[in-house]
Amino acid sequence: VKVLVLECQGLPIVNGQCDPYATVTLAGPSRSEAKKTKVKKKTNNPHFDEVFYFEVTRPSSYNKKSHFDIEDVDEVDKMEIRVDLWNASNLKFGDEFLGELRLPLKFLRQSSSYEAWYFLQPRDNGNKSLKPDDLGSLRLNVVYTEDHVFSSDYYSPLRDLLLKSADVEPVSASAAHILGEVCREKQEAAIPLVRLFLHYGRIVPFISAIANAEVKRTQDPNTIFRGNSLTSKCIDETMKLAGMHYLQVTLKPIIDEICQVHKPCEIDPVKLKDGENLENNRENLRQYVDRIFTVITKSGVSCPTVMCDIFFSLRESAAKRFQGDLDVRYTAVSSFIFLRFFAPAILSPNLFQLTPHHPDPQTSRTLTLISKTIQTLGSLSKSKSANFKESYMATFYDYFNEQKYADAVKNFLDLISSSGRRDHKSIEQPILLKEGFMIKRAQGRKRFGMKNFKKRWFRLTNHEFTYQKSKGDHPLCSIPIENILAVERLEEESFKMKNMFQVIQPERRVLYIQANNCVEAKDWIDILTKVSQCNKKRLTVYHPSAYLNGHWLCCKATADNTPGCTPCTGGLPANIQLDIDGDRETERIYSLFNLYMPKLEKMQEACGSKSVYDGPEEEEYSTFIIDDPKETYKTLKLIIEGVGTLEQEHAQYKRDKFKKTKYGSQEHPIGDKSFQTYIRQQSEISAHSI
Repeated sequence: VKVLVLECQGLPIVNGQCDPYATVTLAGPSRSEAKKTKVKKKTNNPHFDEVFYFEVTRPSSYNKKSHFDIEDVDEVDKMEIRVDLWNASNLKFGDEFLGELRLPLKFLRQSSSYEAWYFLQPRDNGNKSLKPDDLGSLRLNVVYTEDHVFSSDYYSPLRDLLLKSADVEPVSASAAHILGEVCREKQEAAIPLVRLFLHYGRIVPFISAIANAEVKRTQDPNTIFRGNSLTSKCIDETMKLAGMHYLQVTLKPIIDEICQVHKPCEIDPVKLKDGENLENNRENLRQYVDRIFTVITKSGVSCPTVMCDIFFSLRESAAKRFQGDLDVRYTAVSSFIFLRFFAPAILSPNLFQLTPHHPDPQTSRTLTLISKTIQTLGSLSKSKSANFKESYMATFYDYFNEQKYADAVKNFLDLISSSGRRDHKSIEQPILLKEGFMIKRAQGRKRFGMKNFKKRWFRLTNHEFTYQKSKGDHPLCSIPIENILAVERLEEESFKMKNMFQVIQPERRVLYIQANNCVEAKDWIDILTKVSQCNKKRLTVYHPSAYLNGHWLCCKATADNTPGCTPCTGGLPANIQLDIDGDRETERIYSLFNLYMPKLEKMQEACGSKSVYDGPEEEEYSTFIIDDPKETYKTLKLIIEGVGTLEQEHAQYKRDKFKKTKYGSQEHPIGDKSFQTYIRQQSEISAHSI
């Protein structure tokens, strides 16, 4: 259900003021889900223009993957959309209730879209003294959409065609790219495509393919991924789905604090309130920006693998395309992670489930100022102060015009874009992730010799983990990243030494290392785990202690090749578990193709005219991207066939359903217009076919 709260008229004024807001609730016998609009100040005719989405049929369990239970029809018919209007009060008694309206879902099910003015009603509590006319009215637009989903095998041809999109050459001839071309809004296509590809584990190759094609079409490195293309919409949607938990652990604690503490942070001299000090406000804001910047740039190890893999391919495509621009490898990634992920989440935390409602105006202003600064810090542009139209923002930004901030951003971007498909030839140079002195124990590679401890310079890139006698020397030992099977802490009892960890390699070889302190040890463990977590042969169990004097100290097993006795910590969520129904997403894609069938046919015509007559392109065809007319034509033919088959299945299902349903029964009562319309349509179809 999509509810658009448009506007109100003639709301009552309470205690000389009216600062209205609305709460929209989907309520039923077993659930109640509420969402809230912004407060509109000093008006009793507010314009809200806010959209809320509710999922009526919920997954039966968020633990069982992709298993949707269809809620009982009676259960759906008992649900209602309730809109309550409130006056935001500064009094201690709380907000005043202005009126409500209720729309039962069973009325909405009879047709898909309603827009109307509704009179507000008093609370249904037996008090009939208030006249409905006194409360004003509310304009709503409500759209109810029902998906009828067949069993899996019906969708196989269309689903297979979509899933192989990443392998089609050129990618513009693939079914998924064509969907993006024919949809009115790229967002329409991106939502079901991303969910489908995530469900089948194909999102990274698909996004890599469409991003690569877009980068090839980009002429200026400064405009890379700046448009609302299919690539940027798909990456936005993937980050929203896969990165929700990442945002919660990174930003939620500090955003909660900002919302609760209400420190004054206004730095525009014109907007200062009486009694506020500009310098104090600047300091408050600077501390918040510093803290948020630090938690973001230190969060690289928590970034979900699927996002890292996508950033890896973006970085790679951009670096190949614009070899003369050394910064493009960073801006290609920062244009998503900072500009389209962290900055919007700080600006509107309610849209990213970080807060339940819109923040109040003062907090909202604080978050706006923080978001602007973080966005600029992450953009790595050369003349940053010039980015701000407001002189007070440029003055404030001088606090952050230090090299250490740019370095922290680059290190963070290096880390989140270094994980992934490591094709050594495709990256011109390895990315340095961390280096420093630590103490390591000899691995016993020489047959004779002491297994003693020595201080060495360690260096980690996205290709290998090495150590040498001192910085700049030739490496004494190099461990390829794919050979790191686990990175775990080592119990102190092993060598009576603190802050130790172990890097486990094939054939049970272990490198024991001591860091300078516990913070340094945790940093090394996290970053080594991060870069090696996609390795296919990662261990599930390990020995928390060393093998000394003929046995493992932890489990006392005597053979040095005994499998581990303790489960590996893993440290990070390798894959995001999403509750997605692949068939439902394919059904939605089929519905979109069906809706835009005229455009598909127009595109087919364009392919025909391009391949036969390759002169000046006709005006009406120039809206489509067609790199290879023959391949695109083949794919379009398969899409149109697949959609046609599914359309017939839906029509057949409806015919069978109506045949089994008796006229005059509860499902189709006497006088039911939808039934009569269907009977009339069927008779016309049969007469036409005769």
